[in-house]
Formats: sequence, structure tokens, C-alpha cells
Amino acid sequence: MAFGQGSGYGGRPREMHKATCAECNKECEVPFKPSGDRPVYCKECFSKRKSEGR
Repeated sequence: MAFGQGSGYGGRPREMHKATCAECNKECEVPFKPSGDRPVYCKECFSKRKSEGR
């Protein structure tokens, strides 16, 4: 059995979806399909917000 292939659960690659960051307006990819009712943040803005305690 080979490990390390893909990054999703069950050995399958995680499906990524294009999105635009609600804070910096940079195009990014997220591991879920954005529904449009909540803001989406790129990795950098998400970690910034998380460390600020928002």
C-alpha cells in the first residue's frame, strides 16, 4: 500500500475550487466549493485573521 499520494482523505486528491479572497481580492484555491453566503479568504489572510482572533 502506497502512502503519500494525494492530500485528501482516503488517498484521493482533494478537489480544489477557485475563489477570490474577500480581504485582498487575490485569486486562490480552496478545498471546498464556496457557497457565496460566507466570505472566503486566501491562506495568508486566513492565517492573519486567525492570529488576530477574529
